[in-house]
Amino acid sequence: MRVKVIVTLKNGVLDPQGKAIQQTLNGMTFDNVSEVRQGKYFDIDVNESDENKAKSQVEEMCKKLLANLVIEDYKIL
Repeated sequence: MRVKVIVTLKNGVLDPQGKAIQQTLNGMTFDNVSEVRQGKYFDIDVNESDENKAKSQVEEMCKKLLANLVIEDYKIL
């Protein structure tokens, strides 16, 4: 089963990479971009046929490795 995960910085956490992307876009005449927040995307194949078990395993992966829970949120799709 394939599970998708999106990890993003929590609101209020500074995102210097997102800010640099925004400034570059503004310099490329995309001056209507007011904010960019960057994150991480994971596509994980789990050898599990039960969707709930697969998502539960991926949840543990997020908590233990994929996301820094102090500054990041994650969403399992």
